[in-house]
Amino acid sequence: MQYSNPVIPGFHPDPSICRVNDDYYLVTSTFEYFPGVPIFHSKDLVHWRQIGHCLTTPEQLPLGNAWSSGGIYAPTIRYHDGWFYMVTTNVSGIGNFYVKTRNPEGPWSAPVPVKQGGIDPSLLFDNDGRVYFQSSCNGTEGHAIYQCEIDIETGAMLTESRFIWGGTGGAHPEAPHLYKIDGWYYLMIAEGGTEYGHMETIARSRQPYGPFESCPHNPVLTNRSMDSSIQAAGHADLIQAQDGSWWAVCLGIRPVAYPKAHHLGREVYLAPVTWTEEGWPVFGRDTHIDPQMEAPELPLTPWPESPVRDAFNGKQLGFDWTFLRNPLEGSWSLEERPGYLVLHGHETGLCDAGAPAFVGRRLSHFSCSIAAAMEYEPQHEGEEAGLTVFMNEKHHYDLAVTLVKGRKKAIFRKTIGSLQTEQVWDCPEGSVELKVQAFPKKIVASLQTAQGSTIELGWGETHLLSTEVAGGFTGVFIAMYAAGSAEGQAAPAAFDWFDYEPSEQLDSQ
Repeated sequence: MQYSNPVIPGFHPDPSICRVNDDYYLVTSTFEYFPGVPIFHSKDLVHWRQIGHCLTTPEQLPLGNAWSSGGIYAPTIRYHDGWFYMVTTNVSGIGNFYVKTRNPEGPWSAPVPVKQGGIDPSLLFDNDGRVYFQSSCNGTEGHAIYQCEIDIETGAMLTESRFIWGGTGGAHPEAPHLYKIDGWYYLMIAEGGTEYGHMETIARSRQPYGPFESCPHNPVLTNRSMDSSIQAAGHADLIQAQDGSWWAVCLGIRPVAYPKAHHLGREVYLAPVTWTEEGWPVFGRDTHIDPQMEAPELPLTPWPESPVRDAFNGKQLGFDWTFLRNPLEGSWSLEERPGYLVLHGHETGLCDAGAPAFVGRRLSHFSCSIAAAMEYEPQHEGEEAGLTVFMNEKHHYDLAVTLVKGRKKAIFRKTIGSLQTEQVWDCPEGSVELKVQAFPKKIVASLQTAQGSTIELGWGETHLLSTEVAGGFTGVFIAMYAAGSAEGQAAPAAFDWFDYEPSEQLDSQ
């Protein structure tokens, strides 16, 4: 039986995995988004469901200083002696730290800082009780992988940082993971940068500090220079299944159009791993990942499909929903008007590197239909609310309701770097349905009025929201938002429901 890659689509980069009996847990990076570090659960490595976040409070994850693609980098998850540990870097704050819990659904502990610098930290719990901490940083031997021993109770460094491996010569040696397998210490890293030259390399030693012998078959994983729908494969983590088979999760991208550009972000891929007689791993199909691969021989455990509609009837937002940085107190509510998500705009807008009134979810499919019902009557010039197709503060498409010279208007705005265009239509009073139709190469926006008429707002190229144009390390979000003005308290925007319906049969458009 085959499975389809990616196994977790949309912006979920830098995956790390651990196993507890026949349960698998996986975490990914979140950068400037809050809550931080989603955690997923699987029984078969193919079907995943989100069960929570590791960083759910502003104390665990302060993002006030986070620039676009700042914040949380590359987490690692490990399980040891009844505890789950998630170690990561807040590049805009505390630096390297870890949190822990006995229940992966949370809550997780307060952050425990580790003084060793760099990014992409990882942990190895050795058989003798020692705990080794690795990260990618600039040290005495240049940009490479460095390691120290830590006290897992306090995070204190018990040894100085030591250089252990610089990789095979590729740029940006990062994403280290150290494993102890059959008496060998295997150190696996990513090289080449998280771009089209991305690759995974590995080395081994009989000692945790080396010297490390490079695999003669490096890179052990890469899709570089291939005619494949999957590119930039790398940043992998190894896991042994309960049946003894080996697997790897890694990130990859799916560019569309030409020149190549990807807007969904870096996604989670799964690959089988075999071992040579000499004890070196072989990933996927002779180091490559394919869109279709043979599934693990584990009992398949699919989870229920996510409902198309969120009617906002609960007391908490679902795990899909994400804020842009730490939300301002009072900027959103599910209790102010039961059955609605209410947003209160303030002076921070979508073009600011701050925390606007913004509740979004990842665009996880090339083709999908998105709609939201909104009740909103702006009272002051400069107020607006609606949907945004958002990559960062300099690259987004907005379909919204606003006030222009005292009259309610529907607008479609495209912001691409320093360029901005805006189209404006009259909009009658009453509720509206905001609609986004996503295709691989374009986004189409429309609005339906309470009187039943439809306003075709416009369209924009997905290419202009891609990483290749916008830069950074994230992916596109679809978000409900509201923005205020300096004139006083903004009118609330009340969202009755939000629909997200994948429609991959439209991918040819």
